[in-house]
Amino acid sequence: MTRSVLAILALCLTVTACGRVADSRLNPFNWFGRDRDEQAEVVDERFINDPRQFVAQVTSLQVDPTPEGAIIRTVGLPPVQGFWDAELVEVDIEDPTTLTYEFRVAPPPVRTRQGTVQSREIIAGAAVSNRRLATVRTITVIGQSNRRAVRR
Repeated sequence: MTRSVLAILALCLTVTACGRVADSRLNPFNWFGRDRDEQAEVVDERFINDPRQFVAQVTSLQVDPTPEGAIIRTVGLPPVQGFWDAELVEVDIEDPTTLTYEFRVAPPPVRTRQGTVQSREIIAGAAVSNRRLATVRTITVIGQSNRRAVRR
């Protein structure tokens, strides 16, 4: 009986000493922190062979873990309604700890209104494998006027 009491007491002390699992680095939902907004202006778009332009502003960046890796989801804000064909285009960088994407969109074929912010928002995403994420510490998405980044 004393062994079971000691085992229960040890288990209770161990669990309470661990702190909150929600705030732990072991929790996959905490792999990447909150996104940060960094001001940047893209000067030269010719370095990638893509006819689409950068989204005007990247408004949010979120990394959601999955069993296979993670899904990078970002919201961009073009200047007017009607932008389409949104895609996160990976930029080759020699730093293996950084994963960088350009948020590219195609302009509307005809002139459109500006509209409300909510009506102009456009979402793009990308899936990344656990193997690729093993060395990544920073994920960055670049827009025309800013960039957003999350860090582990």
